[in-house]
Amino acid sequence: MPESILRSEKITIEKPVEERIIELLYQPGGYEALGELIAIRPRELSSSGKIDYLAALEKQHSWLTSLIQEATLAIAGNSPAETEVLWDGVDEAEREDVATALRLSPSTAQLRIDVARTLSNHLPATCDALASGQISASHATLIARESADAMKRGVSPDILGMIEEKAINFSEFHTPAQVGRKLRTLFAQYSPTEFETAHEVARDTRSVRLFPEGDGMSTLIALLPAEEAQTVYLAINAMIEYQDGKISGLDKDSSHKKNSSAKKNSSLEQYSEATPLSAISTTTMEMKRADALAAIAADFLGRISDDYTPHRRPVSINLTMDLPTMLGLAENPAELSGYGPIPASIARALAADGKWRKFITDPGSGNLLDCGRESYLPPQPLVDFLTARDRICRFPGCSQPARVGDIDHAKSWETGGETTQGNLGFLCRRHHRLKTHGGWKLESNRDGSCTWTSPAGKSYFVPSRPMNEAV
Repeated sequence: MPESILRSEKITIEKPVEERIIELLYQPGGYEALGELIAIRPRELSSSGKIDYLAALEKQHSWLTSLIQEATLAIAGNSPAETEVLWDGVDEAEREDVATALRLSPSTAQLRIDVARTLSNHLPATCDALASGQISASHATLIARESADAMKRGVSPDILGMIEEKAINFSEFHTPAQVGRKLRTLFAQYSPTEFETAHEVARDTRSVRLFPEGDGMSTLIALLPAEEAQTVYLAINAMIEYQDGKISGLDKDSSHKKNSSAKKNSSLEQYSEATPLSAISTTTMEMKRADALAAIAADFLGRISDDYTPHRRPVSINLTMDLPTMLGLAENPAELSGYGPIPASIARALAADGKWRKFITDPGSGNLLDCGRESYLPPQPLVDFLTARDRICRFPGCSQPARVGDIDHAKSWETGGETTQGNLGFLCRRHHRLKTHGGWKLESNRDGSCTWTSPAGKSYFVPSRPMNEAV
């Protein structure tokens, strides 16, 4: 029997196994820790112990991933065989060796090679964090991919190193997808010139393509600037909500009676007359969006007229931009809700016709403090404040937008909870139900940070969300 496993059996006798698992959570990955975990029977642990055991195994998985990457580079080498351009190399023989040994497709094998090279050649801190188990393999892959894209745009090694450390620290409380959005925002903030140039080049690749399929369907692919894509997406959702009578509690029948003088050609009204979604059998939100897009296009074709205004935006998009940038005194990227950073020039163009709200943030942390009112906040301003503060569901790892979620009292109203910014926050419907009926508990703070406790007794901290950072 291996020495590591013998050692783990000795420890199990002298110390409760669940206490030892907690200790292993704070130790770097390695052979000894893995041997101890292998000797443990997870089904015999308590509910809390099972969760700790899973987390400890994930830490060892990160360490094993770092070994796999070293072995991959031993086969493929640290530089591409046919080109020196990052992520564009093709290692025909080497990648086929990797693909065959691991039963992977050639493209997946090449991706493994590219990630390993980027981490080894340019991201030493990320390599160390992966080997120690501080970050997961998925986090490391996201950091490698976003860093590679930034280097292609000309981001300097100094900026790369600084952002790398921020990304590693951010990974402690956030999912890989959230880390990816964070990285895109950081690269845009610290290298705005390169970001602006890359965006201008990318805009020339915008396109809409149609691919007929063999089953009577077609695939429509649109590559658009982020602000335009967000407008299209929100318009589709607005049409669905209008058809369901959910926009601002609007009752379509009663509104027609109360406002008979309303123009027949209002944007939502005319869209609703095209192809009613209620007449289309749909079971998923994705299907509803597909039907809404087709209905909007069909409606336009049927009512092209001289009074059509192509630049009119029937829905609103939320944009966060600092005052110096808005005044043209700085070129800091703005944050487009639902997407991430966009260049300052695009943000100012959008702001020209925008309706602005004043928000006051902490100059050091960037956390939202107030929305510019000195008197007691009425309900709607408070909702606006919470929407701007939270932006997404407050449950760990959830990215559902706040605007489609529920406002939740952390301490319920029935038990004395107040309707204040410290006790209120946005939750998506699923996690709202999980808190209300699923045994999860929530402690909320004024800055938007909160702590969740699972039925098994495990606590998960969700930090506050500075206004100038991606979520």
